[in-house]
Amino acid sequence: MKKLNCIRISLLMLLCICVLVGSVINTSAASKTVTMTPTTFDMDYYYNTNPDLQIAIGYDYDALYKHYLKYGLKEGRSGSEEFNCKAYMNNYADLRAAFKNDYASYCLHYEQYGKAENRNASVQFEPDAITVTTTSTNHNVLGSYSTNYDATVQRATNVELAASRINGVVLQPGQEFSYSQTILPRTPENGYVEATVISGGEYTIGYGGGICQVSSTLYAAMLNAGLPATERHPHSLPVSYVPEGMDATIASTVKDLKFENIFNKPIQITATTEDGILTVTIIEN
Repeated sequence: MKKLNCIRISLLMLLCICVLVGSVINTSAASKTVTMTPTTFDMDYYYNTNPDLQIAIGYDYDALYKHYLKYGLKEGRSGSEEFNCKAYMNNYADLRAAFKNDYASYCLHYEQYGKAENRNASVQFEPDAITVTTTSTNHNVLGSYSTNYDATVQRATNVELAASRINGVVLQPGQEFSYSQTILPRTPENGYVEATVISGGEYTIGYGGGICQVSSTLYAAMLNAGLPATERHPHSLPVSYVPEGMDATIASTVKDLKFENIFNKPIQITATTEDGILTVTIIEN
């Protein structure tokens, strides 16, 4: 009899624990099973708003869905008209504390709770205010990223030159930025030198080797700012200066990194190089 009572008490305790876990705040209730609805992933929207994927993947639901899960979420691409994972993450400190970089959980949370709670998951979000001082004025940082480079080799000339050419660029609301056009053609006349480049899946020597580290660092800052790329291409080989899925290769006039100022205020790009550290920051101007 005592053994039976112990079993009953144990079952009651287990039931209480399950009830308590189920009643925890909504930020911890998102299922780990990735089964997204059109609320957060609309295949037609994802296809129509990403021209690079139209070329690389085509109109294939499974392939586009896999791309969204593996790359699109962390790249800051919108999965539907109403949902941008980076925006949703950056808008809410409670979600960041609960999910950190588990992007799928943000999607599931929005589907299960966020939409009903009228949480803002569009790209037109108000970023958390982080303040930096530039000259005599304070600005809100939308996104920033730093990478390391060897300042003693020839490649550093191209890194520092490209960074100087995007530094200070101001974009008005709705204005598009082209990295390739901004840094000018990679020729000796424009100050570029020969260094290692990736071309056709191989390492070779060419003018401008190193400019892709600047474009990749800019792209990482864009992701942190919730700015989706209107054009972006990954390298054909892994790079060491940013994590997988955060690189952006540049090839003559064929491959570029572009984005549009989606905010209702002007934004400015700042790029600094000091002691082998490249930092690109996007701020409200």
